Amino acid sequence: MLEPHSFAHGRWIAPGANAKTIASPVTGAAIARAGGSDLDFGAMVSHAVQTGGPALRAMTFHQRAKMLKALAVYLDTRKEGLYAINPLTGATRRDGGIDIDGGIITMMVIASKGRREMPDGHVYIDGDIEQTSRKGTFLAQHIATPLQGVAVHINAFNFPVWGMLEKLAPTLLAGVPAIVKPATQTCFLTEACLRMMIESGLLPEGAIQLIVGGTGDLLDRLGAQDVVAFTGSADTALMLRSNPHIMRNSTRFTAEQDSLNASILGPDAAPGTPEFDLFIKQAASEMTVKAGQKCTAIRRMIVPQAQLDTVSEALTERLRKTTIGDPADDPRMGALVSAGQKADVLEKAAMIGIEAEQILDASAFDLPDGPGFVAPMLFRCNDPDAAQNIHAVEAFGPVSTLLPYRDTAHAAELANRGQGSLVASLITHDPQVAREVTLASAAWHGRLYISDRDSMAEGTGHGSPLPHLVHGGPGRAGGGEELGGVRGVLHYMQRTAIQGSPDVLTAITGQWVPGATEKPAPQHPFQRTFREIEIGETITTDPREVTLADIEHFAHFTGDTFYAHMDDDAAKANPFFPGRVAHGYLLLSFAAGLFVQPDPGPVLANTGLNSLSFQKPVSPGDKITVRLTAKRKTQRTDDYGEVAWNVTLYNQDADQVAQYELLTMVSYER
Repeated sequence: MLEPHSFAHGRWIAPGANAKTIASPVTGAAIARAGGSDLDFGAMVSHAVQTGGPALRAMTFHQRAKMLKALAVYLDTRKEGLYAINPLTGATRRDGGIDIDGGIITMMVIASKGRREMPDGHVYIDGDIEQTSRKGTFLAQHIATPLQGVAVHINAFNFPVWGMLEKLAPTLLAGVPAIVKPATQTCFLTEACLRMMIESGLLPEGAIQLIVGGTGDLLDRLGAQDVVAFTGSADTALMLRSNPHIMRNSTRFTAEQDSLNASILGPDAAPGTPEFDLFIKQAASEMTVKAGQKCTAIRRMIVPQAQLDTVSEALTERLRKTTIGDPADDPRMGALVSAGQKADVLEKAAMIGIEAEQILDASAFDLPDGPGFVAPMLFRCNDPDAAQNIHAVEAFGPVSTLLPYRDTAHAAELANRGQGSLVASLITHDPQVAREVTLASAAWHGRLYISDRDSMAEGTGHGSPLPHLVHGGPGRAGGGEELGGVRGVLHYMQRTAIQGSPDVLTAITGQWVPGATEKPAPQHPFQRTFREIEIGETITTDPREVTLADIEHFAHFTGDTFYAHMDDDAAKANPFFPGRVAHGYLLLSFAAGLFVQPDPGPVLANTGLNSLSFQKPVSPGDKITVRLTAKRKTQRTDDYGEVAWNVTLYNQDADQVAQYELLTMVSYER
């Protein structure tokens, strides 16, 4: 029998005398004892805040991202140990792939986002510099820094691995320690995964802890620097969110809860079209994967009135092919997680049955014995406008209802009747239908998944949250957001507006701010390695005159004979130009010729430029000078990093005529 342990203040703690017995959803036999330990929640919070937090915050974003990638790779090499006990949750190997491999992939993506989109430093810069003074000596910048508390993750039973890793990845990347509390029914799989992470030795002490069982007075110990991230029922979320300490201390609380997700079949998706077939395939899959125990599963299928009979027949025919059995035998559908969950699903399905006709039930299947087995249940409601339960009751299992609509406005209205969902999908080949539904319903859904014949081969699926995209939804869905790349990381950080001189902002952010002190380069910066280049290092070039011959040669050579460069009278008639002017791209080419050092050296490549702007026209006879300043440095691989340079062009009167950010890859060694 499995005995999942808690992991608190650096040690594993076995189940206590009052541990709960976990029964198999397949056979009903006891498979684990969990919880009942006498945990010191105050010590856990202190361990996280005093040990884990400082250790994580001492690391840069890139160091934490590398740690996450190493953890993901470590788990990937040992995941078969997780798959071995996955059937005990009632899930098939295919279901487990979403949970186990999905969680590992999510961690890898967040790690990659951290390396690519966050600085190799301790401060995240949010937005551009705000010019709050006329001469630029007093500026403002929004930054984000890690919260100095602990994140408490309370997770649901249906994804014991993914549910933990998708919260942990952005939390640890932000630099915040976490206490993980999984649902007891499947906690043994969570514990096995977390045990692997601890055994890897990759995490600093205090970075993660695990509660198996109840949370006691943990929430009463949280304050303004802490975060609670919850996944589960709306009733439980309300109870936790209403904790007086949570409310009094404005402790951050995010929730992903009940969601009556909808899928709309477009009016153009008639039988025989790829879109119709896609809808039927997707609907059946979303009902049966994880036995419908997914927060993103389709609960309401909204179809054109004229297609209701055809969809009913096609979907019931496909669902009847579903094999149901012991998940270890790899059937199409396994079991619900427990007998209690089965009772809840049947109770909720009966409430839906008050308003809808059940057109597919257990009689169509060879249903095994066992406390967690149920058959797919498909309902049909002919009057969705009068229905109440269908738009308010979620049966968290293989249960869905077909609803007819009159037009796209009615379809969107029905989708919105769910009062907030994690995801709604639309299957249509008509972009105008997609636009109409989006404008009418986006405000009620955290994600809109729109697919057709052109995208279906690469589509990720209605029910697949991606680490790149926000996962959450308004209203009934909890009002929270998770994932979304760096957006998810920022939930565990504090946004602060800092004000000061350019030198102060440069010192705080680690990124050179225009107006800050410039350091004369000891040699041409293109001859200096990534490690040698210092932020603020600057060279200023000799001037170069821009002649009329230069402008005409560039125009004919490139084919850019726009009138402002070739016709003096026409240019003067333009309110932006005093007469013929130089091409902006000619100025960029001349700038490169002025600041580039041509000899081989540590600079490997110019990979792009950002934020190009032209402030003042350059006329024939003007002389331009370039100032090149090292703005920021970012490690990219083990061999080279990226240097961003602030490039500013001035004319002979010291007026700024152009500015941009140049990106170069620079070797660590000569």
